Parts: sequence; structure tokens; C-alpha cells
Amino acid sequence: MSNGDRAELREIERQILLRRPEHSIDPSLDRIRELTGLLGDPQRSYPVIHITGTNGKTSTARMAQTLLRARGLRTGLFTSPHLVSMRERISVDGEPLSAERFVEVYREIEPYFKLVDDNQPVRLSFFEVLAGMAFAAFADAPVDAAVIEVGMGGTWDATNVADGAVAVITPVSIDHAEYLGNTVAAIAADKAGIIKPGAVAVIGRQPVDAATELLRRVADVGASVAREGIEFGVLSRELAVGGQRLAIRGLLGEYHDLFLPLFGAHQAANAACALAAVEAFSGGAGSPDGGSDELPERTAGPRAPRGAAALDADMVAEAFATMTSPGRLEIVRRSPVVLVDSAHNPAGMAATAAALAESFGPVEVIAVLAVSADKDVTGILDELEPAAAAVVAARNSSPRSMDPEALADLARPVFGPDRVHVADRLDDAIELAVGLADEAAAAIGGPLTGLMTGEEDLGSAAAGTVVLITGSVITAGDARLLLTGAGPDEGRTGLAP
Repeated sequence: MSNGDRAELREIERQILLRRPEHSIDPSLDRIRELTGLLGDPQRSYPVIHITGTNGKTSTARMAQTLLRARGLRTGLFTSPHLVSMRERISVDGEPLSAERFVEVYREIEPYFKLVDDNQPVRLSFFEVLAGMAFAAFADAPVDAAVIEVGMGGTWDATNVADGAVAVITPVSIDHAEYLGNTVAAIAADKAGIIKPGAVAVIGRQPVDAATELLRRVADVGASVAREGIEFGVLSRELAVGGQRLAIRGLLGEYHDLFLPLFGAHQAANAACALAAVEAFSGGAGSPDGGSDELPERTAGPRAPRGAAALDADMVAEAFATMTSPGRLEIVRRSPVVLVDSAHNPAGMAATAAALAESFGPVEVIAVLAVSADKDVTGILDELEPAAAAVVAARNSSPRSMDPEALADLARPVFGPDRVHVADRLDDAIELAVGLADEAAAAIGGPLTGLMTGEEDLGSAAAGTVVLITGSVITAGDARLLLTGAGPDEGRTGLAP
């Protein structure tokens, strides 16, 4: 990539970032509908698996894409937010758009951005521009299927101009309350807007109030439903070196001895949702490759659509073994073990804490925490405290990041003053946490050697220390960049929740 091309990419990223940020919502589909209309409605040129929820959306989307690609389909994947590069959000065939292609797509539809901006009372937002680019890039590829993750909510999200043949709703909890509502029921009602007439709704485990709203929407629009724990779900799971081994009951059959190289019960549930979504898609819900044209007719659909066969068991096993979810309890360093994780709300932090306890055994966790000031920070700290021996309050690269001293003031009543440390910069916070981990490891008998060498099952690994860097997708992305490096065109751009 030449210096001129790199400069053009940076200028385009700058122009996109100058628009209203994705966390600032103006609830209307008028702008994105006008844009996609000018582009010829590219989002209607391929079938869509549409994914919403509070936690687990990106992991589930990536897993669904992996399964679709294993079936030989050319895929588009739109996710948000990104860890390092804005280009990560738009992938074709499992690869983010190249810098050259990102520039090309933007330039091709740039004139239409101006037309919409001039015609609407509010300009297109950061997220709306990227959604329009994704829809266009997928149509140009062309893809056989697209997996589309919402940005926030569902009903008014820019991605909702696409009609998902399959709508996936991962667990709903309270987040973005200022935009979506301050109850689980209100948030679920908003997210339910992605369930369209005739679609199959794949619903992860939900609080009762959320499930009620989602099932109400299913009934109102005449969709079919597949519910985790009823029509599909995890039959068994056990720890394995580097992840877990699963048996899953799908909509079309049972799949055994699946190795998933990710940690935590929540990732097993995400995998079950992804598998059910691809089964529903392959059973006729928009499948481009000859699936059954008969889907469940009842609102509470049967496990197996008539005429549809289970997915090939070997293909499913091979796909599961290659699944990844960057920034989700991801090991980025091994001496000491350093994990980056994107948990940014209490429910997400609870899942992270449970996965740590289960998969990494009796370890001393030193947490580096950098969060957005508009989050439920006290709730996040309450969920983190039982899992962490100490916390280092820090900041990430987002202007929304809470001041470390203010974060430390909230942490001290939860952790106690002796367990709270402060560093103004994330790199200094990581260095401090690693030093604390080394001291703790020396005191309790050494590092987590079982995890590093793979010689022991993770569940019975030798006692040691782990550094966990968490609190935001931005935090996880910044830490990955600091600890693993990135190419010359992968600098930190954009904002995340």
C-alpha cells in the first residue's frame, strides 16, 4: 500500500469519524432507506441472518459466518464495533475489506451520501455510512448470504432496512438505557423489531420479561420461533485444553464431540444459537442453495422443519474447531498470561468472571479496567470484584473513557482501598498489572504453566496469576494493539461502546 493510498484511507476514515457517532441515536430509518434506495436496495440482493441482543452478538455473528462458509457459501459479515481497524466491520469471505477496497467502496457511493445529507434534516451518521458501505460491498462481491449485526437495539437500527430470513436474539440485559429504555422488557421490545413476517426467530436464553416481548413480536408478525433450551441448546459441555468440548441439540439433529476453542458457558450458548440460525437458514429460510421450502408453521416451531436434513456432522465439527472471537477472553500474552476481554456491562462482566473461574482454575487475577463513563460502572465493578484480587483503574483511547481517578473512587468501596491502583495511561496500567501479577506468582509458587504449555487441562491448571484487561471493546482493541502490534494501516480509529 503506497503512502498516497494510506493517506487517502486516513482521510476517508477522518470524514466518516466527523459524522454523528454511533452511540448518538436519532431514531429514524428515513436516512438509511433513502441511501439504500439510491443504491438500488443492495441489502435485498442476498439473504440475511440478522443478529441483535445485548451481549454475544459479535461472537454469534462470527460463528454463523464460519458455519456458512464451511457449507461453501460466499459470505458477507457486518459487525460492530471494531477492535483496531474500521475495516474489520465489513468482511467478505472471512476477510476484512482491504484498504484499497474500503476506499473504492466509499468513493463509489460518496455522491449518494451528499444527496441524502442535503435532503434529510439530520445528516447520515458514522454507523449509517458504514452500514450503507457494507450493503453495497456485499452486493458487489456478490455474496451468497450476509450475517448482519445490529449496532444498537433493533427497530431503529440502520441495519433494519434488511429483512432477515433468520433473526437471532442473544441474551438481553440492560445497556444503552438512555436510548433503548431502562427495563429489560423495553429493551427487548426494541430489539424484537428485527423479527420480520415469515422469518425464523432464534432466541437465546432470556429473562422472562424479555422472552415475553420477543414472543409477542413473533406472534404479531407470524414468524416461527426456535428457543434455546426448548427447540435447541447445549446438551453437554466439558473443559478441554484451549477451550471446551460440546454436544449440541440443533433444530435438525444432534451434533456431538464439537471442540470450541473459546472459553465460557456463554460462548457455548452463542455457538448453539449460531448453529440453530444456520440450520434454520439451510432448512429453507432464505437459503440460496436448495434447502427445504417448508419451515415451521407454528409460532412455537418444531425442532426439525419438514423435509430438512441435519447439517453434515464432520463439516460442523471442522467449522467449530476454527471459530474465533477476537477480544473475548483472548490470550494475547503467555508470561504471565494476559487476556483481553470486551465486557462493557454488568451482564457481560458476570459472564467473563464465570468463564475465568471455570476455565483458568484457582488463579490470582489482576484486572486492568478502562470503561466508558456512561456505563453502569458500579454494576461492572460489582461483577468483577469476586474474580479479581486487584484492579488497576485506567483509561482507553476513547474520549468517552472515564477518568482513572474517578473510576478508582468508585472501585475503592467495592474492592477496598488496598486492592485498587491507578494509572493514567493504558500502557502504564498494563505494565503495573504485569508487575503485580509477577509478584503474586512468586508468592504463590509460579506462573500458570499448565495453560502456557497445554500439558494440563485448563480446569486443573497449576495455581498462578492472570492479567485481565477489560471494560470496553475500545480497551480490548487498544490492549491488543499494544501487546501484539498491527500492520501500518491498522491504527486505532472509531469509537466503541
